[in-house]
Amino acid sequence: MRASIFLTLATSALAFAAPGYAGETVPVSAAAAEAAAPDFASAVTAPGRDDADVALDESRDPAAVLAFMGLETGDAVLDIFAGGGYYSEILGRAVGPDGTVIAVNPPQFVSSEQSKAKWASVTARQPNVTMVPSQLPDYKPAENSIDFAMLHLIYHDFYWQSEKFKFEKMDPAVVLANLYAGMKPGGVVAVIDHVGSPGETRMVVEKTHRIDPATARADFIKAGFVLDGESEMFANPEDDLEKNVFDPAVRGKTSRFVMRFRKPG
Repeated sequence: MRASIFLTLATSALAFAAPGYAGETVPVSAAAAEAAAPDFASAVTAPGRDDADVALDESRDPAAVLAFMGLETGDAVLDIFAGGGYYSEILGRAVGPDGTVIAVNPPQFVSSEQSKAKWASVTARQPNVTMVPSQLPDYKPAENSIDFAMLHLIYHDFYWQSEKFKFEKMDPAVVLANLYAGMKPGGVVAVIDHVGSPGETRMVVEKTHRIDPATARADFIKAGFVLDGESEMFANPEDDLEKNVFDPAVRGKTSRFVMRFRKPG
């Protein structure tokens, strides 16, 4: 749940003010800010997660990512194209029992018995996580219902298509319009993706599964979001942007951009 920057003291607290007090706007205390911030380290290190997910923590540093993005206790979260639930489980732990996580996945990517078993284990450990099978352009969250959305290493897929994987060509603007409508005013969208070279976006994505950060930035701004922050925590000047992210030479070591967008309001 989004915490505002300023807090107006409630009438019930005025009894503690000096006579003649007529109301005052004061900054939220450090204690209040800390109360809204989850224990990100514990959300990552608590026992029970799959070993394969834990092995990814070093390269992904989820505690630092979520702290930068400003996830809060009690947030209603949308994890778009959540894969095997790596972030969904961490998000579920972080937001606590008063928060919720909806994880969206294209049905063809979660139809195998292995995937079903993985998701059953995630939701058993984190009952506040729900996985929803849906093609990305078809999923429309309820209007003004989402505090925080996560797009981790998947925004480039909005420009991808694959007959093999039954992943049809989509219009990124449609998906972002649905997302914008679903975000609460002030809601945060976290975007982390592999840095790609400038060029025709669909060709770059097809070749490398990367995307030019300038394209992602422009798309979200055009959709109505404002860029609220960027981090170079995953910048890697040694990365060869012409290599596919699944190439063993760069896998897990790609240069990634980190952007925090916010819906105005």
